[in-house]
Amino acid sequence: MNNYRTYFGFTKEPFSQTIDPEDLYPIKSQIENTERIQYTINLGGVCVITGEVGSGKSTSLRYGMSKLHPSLYRIIPVIASSGSLLEIMRQICHSLEIECKSHSIAQLLKTVRTVILEIAQRKQVPVLLIDEAHLMRVEVFREIHTINQFEMDSRPILPVILAGQNVLIDKLQYHSSRPLASRVVGRSHLEGLRLKEMEGYLRHHLEIGGIKEQLFSEEAVVAIHQDSGGLLRKANLLARGSLIRAAIEKTNVVTAEHVRIASTELI
Repeated sequence: MNNYRTYFGFTKEPFSQTIDPEDLYPIKSQIENTERIQYTINLGGVCVITGEVGSGKSTSLRYGMSKLHPSLYRIIPVIASSGSLLEIMRQICHSLEIECKSHSIAQLLKTVRTVILEIAQRKQVPVLLIDEAHLMRVEVFREIHTINQFEMDSRPILPVILAGQNVLIDKLQYHSSRPLASRVVGRSHLEGLRLKEMEGYLRHHLEIGGIKEQLFSEEAVVAIHQDSGGLLRKANLLARGSLIRAAIEKTNVVTAEHVRIASTELI
């Protein structure tokens, strides 16, 4: 299936999930999220980013984090799960390169807070980044804010970025989640691309692959937009699949029919 790259003359994969942040298409929502993240970090608060599956939440986070100079910021990335607070704390320890053999949440919390203070004293800003945050148990939301309580909660040292599906908002609205929710200072929801944005997105990624001309017909662009609902992950899969179909048929233009065939391979 990689023969399509040779057929069209791509110098590299145009619709890769591992695209470099500087090569990302400048979507308005990503730029706005970056501004919210910076605002949240400046205040030491909590930022919440939501969106449907495949809407580009993780990509938006990568874009936002790429704007933070590593000498000034220490990113603490965590991929949330439905596990206990102990498991989340261990992930945080791992990201901070802390040995975490203890089964005591209190001990882990003390260790993490000590390291965070050390980071702050080095004039770096620690940033806790939790992706897939909607998976966390409600009891984790109840306790997670305690990591950021310094000097009787008067010194906001650790800004927190939460990203997840829409149910994340529901979990933050639980009474037990209020201590964390009350710290939210920025919030955004990622929507699918509009048709005009999708056309620019596809063209941009063709250029990343080394192709200057638009390979997708107008009808193909519409088909990708409609079938994906404007969501980036599915749009990437449809674009790649339709390019493969066009290469198999040895045509230089991707049609709506190629997109339709590609969509039959997806769920």
